[in-house]
Amino acid sequence: MMTRLLFTFALFAAALPVLADPPMTKIRVEVRKALNDKPVERASVVVKFVEGRSVVKLGKKIMTSYQMRTNQDGIASIPAIPQGKIQIQVIAKGYQTFGQIFEIGEEEKTVEIKLKDPQPQFSVHQ
Repeated sequence: MMTRLLFTFALFAAALPVLADPPMTKIRVEVRKALNDKPVERASVVVKFVEGRSVVKLGKKIMTSYQMRTNQDGIASIPAIPQGKIQIQVIAKGYQTFGQIFEIGEEEKTVEIKLKDPQPQFSVHQ
């Protein structure tokens, strides 16, 4: 009986980290022009959880990706997303597309992104 009780307790203790909520982060993305540091409004920001601790929460689905636009100050505030490797992609008309994976382990993080002007097309016929 005692052995069975200890086994059950050990099994429960081993499962506890899996049952616990994964650590979450709130991300603030600031999008600015590379040349003059002015904010880029209405830029499309895609944030996606790529890799990290388990994102299972006892029957509830945890949001692992968001898509939104920046406000007039060039800011997009992302609700809570699991900590770990986070991919951020920014698309704005008249600028090069930005995409990068960040390792985020803080509860709150501000990511500053500088968008570059598009490069001229390359052609062998010039």
